[in-house]
Amino acid sequence: MKKKKILAAVIAALMMCSAQPALADNESDRSDNRIFGPKTFDLQAHRGGMGLTVESTIASFSHALEMGVNTLELDVQITEDHQAVVTHDRKISGRNCKDTSPAFAGDPEYPYVGKYIKDLTLAQIRTMDCGTNTKPEYPEQQPSPGAKMPLLSEVIDLVKQYKAKKVWMNIETKVEAGASWETAPREEFVQIVAQHVREAGLLDRVSIQSFDWGALMRMKEVEPSLPVVALTNGPQFLQPGQPGASPWLGGIDIDDFGGDLVAAAKSFGADAISPVHGFPQNGKITDENYVPYVTKDMVEDAHKSGMKVIPWSINDMPTMNKLIDDGVDGIITDYPDRLREVMEERGFKLPKGYKAPKS
Repeated sequence: MKKKKILAAVIAALMMCSAQPALADNESDRSDNRIFGPKTFDLQAHRGGMGLTVESTIASFSHALEMGVNTLELDVQITEDHQAVVTHDRKISGRNCKDTSPAFAGDPEYPYVGKYIKDLTLAQIRTMDCGTNTKPEYPEQQPSPGAKMPLLSEVIDLVKQYKAKKVWMNIETKVEAGASWETAPREEFVQIVAQHVREAGLLDRVSIQSFDWGALMRMKEVEPSLPVVALTNGPQFLQPGQPGASPWLGGIDIDDFGGDLVAAAKSFGADAISPVHGFPQNGKITDENYVPYVTKDMVEDAHKSGMKVIPWSINDMPTMNKLIDDGVDGIITDYPDRLREVMEERGFKLPKGYKAPKS
C-alpha cells in the first residue's frame, strides 16, 4: 500500500510539470507529420548498434556517434524508485548482465539477475556488470567490461557531450501491455520520459516509439510536440480476426480497419509506423522461407497518410536494399556500418561522425 501511495504522488508531481503548454515552434513546425526526424534517409543504430558493441551501453552509443548515425535507438525501463534506465529487457537477463555484489549486506533480493527492473532500485541495478557478456549470434560484438546500465539522462548527456546537434534519439517506452504487471505503469513511463526530454531541451530531436499504442496516445496528450512512432511485430500484436481489441493497441480493434496497420496507426495520429520487416524477423530477403511484411504498397499508403515508415531490425545488405527500393524513410539496424555502406553505394548523404569529447 505504501509503494502505491508513493507512486501516485510521483505521477501526480510529474503530471503537474507536464501541464505546461507545448512549445509553439514545435507545434507550428509539424503541420505535416512526416517532417519530423532527419531530413535525409534515417540510419538508426538499434540499441546503439548491438552487432558491433554490447547493447545499450555508453560504449555502444559512443561508438555509433563516432561512426556516424542519424538516430540513436534505445529502450527505457522504469525502476522501483522511478528512475529511467536504458535497457531492453523488463526482466534482467544473464545473457546481458551479471551480478557482482549486493547493494547492501544481506540484501534479500540479491542476486538481481532474473528479477524485474520495476522491482529493483537504481542502487541495486547499478551493482551489475552489463557490458562484459557478448553474444555468439553477434560475432563482431565488442565488450565493455564493467559497464553499468545507463540512465536515460546519461545517454542524453552523452549526446550533448559529443555536441551531436543533428543526431536524433528514438526512445522506446517498454510498457509490457500484454503483461502489465511485469513493468512499471504506463503513466509512469510517459510522465518520466516526457519530463527527461523536456528538461533536456530536446523536444525537437526526440521521437517516442512503443509497441503499446496506448502509451503513444497518452504521450500525445502529455507532450504533443513529441512525434510518436507505432511499433508492431505484425499479426502477433495486431491480432486481426480475433475478438475484441489487442491489449497492445490502446483500445483500437484492428478489425475495425480491415486489419490495416496504416489506417489504424493514422486513426490516433501516429507520425510514423515501425513494423517488423518480414518473417521470420531475423530472416533475409535471400532466404527461401522469407515472407516480407513491409511492402511498397504499405509504404505508399503510409506516405499518403502523412506517416514515415522505419522498419526494424535489418542486418543484411540485400534486405536493406529491398526496403530502400520499397521507399522506406529509414532503417533500424544492429549494424550501422553495413547500412552506411549501402547508403554510400546508393549515393545517399552519410550522417556525420563525431569526435569523442576530451576527457
